[in-house]
Amino acid sequence: MIRLLLTLCFLAAAVPARAAVDIQTLTTPGGIDAWLVEEHTIPFTALEIRFKGGTVLDPPGKRGVVNLMTGLLEEGAGDLDSRGFSEARESLAASFSYRAHDDDIAISARFLTENRDAAVALLKSSIMQPNFDQPDIDRVREQVLSSIRSDRTDPGAIANQTFDRLAWGDHPYGSSSDGTEDSVTALTRDDIVAAHENAFARDRLYVSAVGDITAEELAALLDELLGDLPATGAPLPPKAEMMLGKGITVVPFDTTQSLALFGHQGIERDDPDYIPAYILNEVFGGDGQSSRLMTEVREKRGLTYGIGTVLLPMDYGELIMGQVRSDNAKIAEAVRIITDEWASIARNGITEEELNDAKTYLTGAYALRFDGNAPIARIMVGMQMIGLPPSYVTDRNDQVMAVTLADIRRVAERIYQPDKLHFVVVGQPEGLDGTN
Repeated sequence: MIRLLLTLCFLAAAVPARAAVDIQTLTTPGGIDAWLVEEHTIPFTALEIRFKGGTVLDPPGKRGVVNLMTGLLEEGAGDLDSRGFSEARESLAASFSYRAHDDDIAISARFLTENRDAAVALLKSSIMQPNFDQPDIDRVREQVLSSIRSDRTDPGAIANQTFDRLAWGDHPYGSSSDGTEDSVTALTRDDIVAAHENAFARDRLYVSAVGDITAEELAALLDELLGDLPATGAPLPPKAEMMLGKGITVVPFDTTQSLALFGHQGIERDDPDYIPAYILNEVFGGDGQSSRLMTEVREKRGLTYGIGTVLLPMDYGELIMGQVRSDNAKIAEAVRIITDEWASIARNGITEEELNDAKTYLTGAYALRFDGNAPIARIMVGMQMIGLPPSYVTDRNDQVMAVTLADIRRVAERIYQPDKLHFVVVGQPEGLDGTN
């Protein structure tokens, strides 16, 4: 599952604010939908492509195959081996990246206008004709295995994997998208080819572009780049069932500090109460130094250097969760304070002053997210994937400002559930016994 700290960074791009961005929507002659912002002052374009599905498409017994397959996309394609592909990309001054997430595969491309056609042809070869040569498979597989072994000594990885397993059970969310040593070692080239065929299809495609390109040029580019994709891919998984209940799970680990993940069932992104829930989270445990948890756990008691919470709406399940790290002798008190504050916000909501301060911060910070072609392209493709219209860019601040204190109190009682709050603590916590 996506690490919490990565999710905190991603969330900023998932909820944009008012900004002067003129979004065009288009459908290519070949039937590909896309969003575009034209920006012709610099001869450069940022292209973002997403395929919904991601590592949740791993077949039973093949955990880690989508991650491994994605890591191989730039290791040679067509008539170019790994080195030849890298040299060709560098000669074009182009940048490609390929990332496998729980719910999608992300492909990002940056290229100069003068090299657009050649860069797109090279990118197409990596998407449509990856070589998957055995020496490259063996090398990238060893990199993945090294990461898996490293996670055994990383308290954050241990906490995330434990929380995921308890929360989601046998669903793909319940295990690391990297796979296990056994599952990754057993993967064959045929498994990787099948994963590629299952993941890349038109029925799960989302595209956005920002830069020195017109709608007509983008339409032609996309049909050339993606028009040969198969119509459908592998079936997507069912909704994940939340299995986590109230309790504390302690994972012994030899360290001077304990790390705790905590949370329970969250709220879906398309829920009408999501904006009030987002404001609540900002007040309770958001980015600012003045959040309630920062005030109570750090400022008043000095139990940690940092603490935060996040809403995590995924395609097949949702969480509200947080993270804190504290000395082994202090973590029990931190758990107690967090539990008390969780119950307090559920019971009492927040104050009018807290609501107004959060609105001011969230609406003022919004435009700062649109700080370049690539960030805007990422925001737009993210909006598409969660079903937001282009008008959200201009409407979002109005939605935030429309939230009332009565809305906040109603939603706080709904989404904060102290009787379901679970902690996973990795370390040697004093005075804290596992109850799960």
